[in-house]
Amino acid sequence: MASSGPIGLICAIPQELLELRAALDHDQRIEVGGFGFDLGRLDDRPVVLAEAGIGKVNTAAVATLLAARFHARVLVFSGVAGGLDPKLAIGDVVIAAKAIQHDCGVIENERLHPYQAGHVPFFNPTRDLGYEADPGLLSRVRSRLEGLALPPLSAAAAGGEPRRPQLVYGTILAGDQFIHCEATRERLQREFQAQAVAMEGGALAQVAGRLRLPWLEIRALSDLAGAQSRFDFAAFVDEVAASSAMILRRLLPVL
Repeated sequence: MASSGPIGLICAIPQELLELRAALDHDQRIEVGGFGFDLGRLDDRPVVLAEAGIGKVNTAAVATLLAARFHARVLVFSGVAGGLDPKLAIGDVVIAAKAIQHDCGVIENERLHPYQAGHVPFFNPTRDLGYEADPGLLSRVRSRLEGLALPPLSAAAAGGEPRRPQLVYGTILAGDQFIHCEATRERLQREFQAQAVAMEGGALAQVAGRLRLPWLEIRALSDLAGAQSRFDFAAFVDEVAASSAMILRRLLPVL
């Protein structure tokens, strides 16, 4: 893809898009295959902003369209996720150094054995599990965000105590399920040593890898993927999605 192309920005749900759409200097809206794409400039950078909807298939379709139809030079997902790492709390932000699709693999003896998406060990084996972010891009992201102090959380999101969210880099899982289960949260964290789980980033990374494009996934934790996750998501999605959008806008000059 041409290096002069726009930045392709993907969100899954309206709450994730709200801050970005409000700041977009809008040129036109184009619909392709039932997806809407907003073309314009965000902080004077050419972007194409898309609402993909939930899940890996939607994200893969939109990522492909951003690359093939709009000639995006980098693909970025901004949104919310469930926290897996017990050191993290609602409002903290995870940037993916690696993305893994946790629901792909081989089922044997009634148990899923995770394996690289698009592969099975007895047909097209691979030693890979997941997709690493481009080292050069990740280095620029780290430099750009070094020392950044995120806005304090509301009292409700912070658990009643004043707290600024922390920003970490790590592994973000993707699967086509909303995790609302303590046992599953603990298992996923134990098996993958991941920081967060969502429903799209692994597909974004897989498509970007096939198209040889850099990708970035930014996730603010709306919940902790446990027994309260559905309720926490509803309570905090708007607040934490704004944090993800703020970080994305800060990163635009280095994308």
